[in-house]
Amino acid sequence: MLDIADELNRWVEEGRDFAVATVVAVSGSAPRGPGAALAVDADGTAIGSVSGGCVEGAVYDLCAQALQDGEAVRERFGYSDEDAFAVGLTCGGVIDVLVTPIPADAPGRKVFQAVLSAAVQGEAAALARVVRGPAELLGKALLVRPDGSYEGEFGGHPDLDRTVVLEARSLLNAGRTDTFDIAENGSRCEVGLTLFVESNMPPPRMIVFGAIDFAAALVRVGKFLGYHVTVCDARPVFATRARFPDADDIIVEWPHRYLRRTETDARTVVCVLTHDAKFDIPLLEVALRLPLAFVGAMGSRRTHEDRDRRLREAGLTERELARLHSPIGLDLGARTPEETALSIAAEIIAARQGGTGVPLSGSHTPIHHDTDGRESGAVGVQVAA
Repeated sequence: MLDIADELNRWVEEGRDFAVATVVAVSGSAPRGPGAALAVDADGTAIGSVSGGCVEGAVYDLCAQALQDGEAVRERFGYSDEDAFAVGLTCGGVIDVLVTPIPADAPGRKVFQAVLSAAVQGEAAALARVVRGPAELLGKALLVRPDGSYEGEFGGHPDLDRTVVLEARSLLNAGRTDTFDIAENGSRCEVGLTLFVESNMPPPRMIVFGAIDFAAALVRVGKFLGYHVTVCDARPVFATRARFPDADDIIVEWPHRYLRRTETDARTVVCVLTHDAKFDIPLLEVALRLPLAFVGAMGSRRTHEDRDRRLREAGLTERELARLHSPIGLDLGARTPEETALSIAAEIIAARQGGTGVPLSGSHTPIHHDTDGRESGAVGVQVAA
């Protein structure tokens, strides 16, 4: 649901009645993953998608029905061997969809309003909903924040509330969207309910070191992919807003000093484009010892060999150096800054999502990879064009 938070938040502010259908489980090959949502208001306006078109009509009707009867419902959609023209996913996958009515006067609307507002403002928050269990609990929701505070209640189930908050907080702090099973009394030893937790975290960071033309192209691609992009260079003549109008932040500082003091996490991507030892070596000494999602450094193979030697002399361990992949970027035959930026972004995506980078036409691996919300921590070195 949080993937359409901007539009839904506007609907809330306008006082619209609406219903939301959210993908809460996926098996096999499916176009969209858990958390994908479609919403329909009382006038029949629809936003979002749960399947890329395969079952949108049927889900639309479920939303309209939920608005009429005020009841949450869970439905499963999959490919039908008996009738290939029946409503289902032609890709062969199966998705479970929870449809929740959220009229303006609903008691639980404040929870949805709060989580949508948090998502729009880029604040960390998790929405935990009952997606399997008694009818009176189906669709009930809690908003959980990183510090453990929460809004909402399941009604007469304080132990359940506390257990859900603990589980949801853990998933939120890991940046994961997932389900878990517990009993109605909150016990983890029994199973009676399934909770679906959508985690909203601030955008992941991409830090680009080196204010060169390749960096300008990479900044644009990074923004397109949803990163908060920072450009850092020690040379003020190059690190300017005029050269990087799309960057969120422009920092004039020695790279390794900035990386030491700035906030990073396991989703942060670092791209070192300076290919200058006086910048690269101290920066990579810091980067290779941080739990980052991806680190890449541009340079020729000779530059890489020299860099590898210098890093060893600086005391990096084999384990730390083993994270280094050469070259960064998929082999697309890239030459221009834009093509190179695309090849770098492609490898970042493959590393984060567990992809191989080979053409799907020649691969027998799943099209949609399940990485369980974890980052790979890959690192690479680019050959200069």
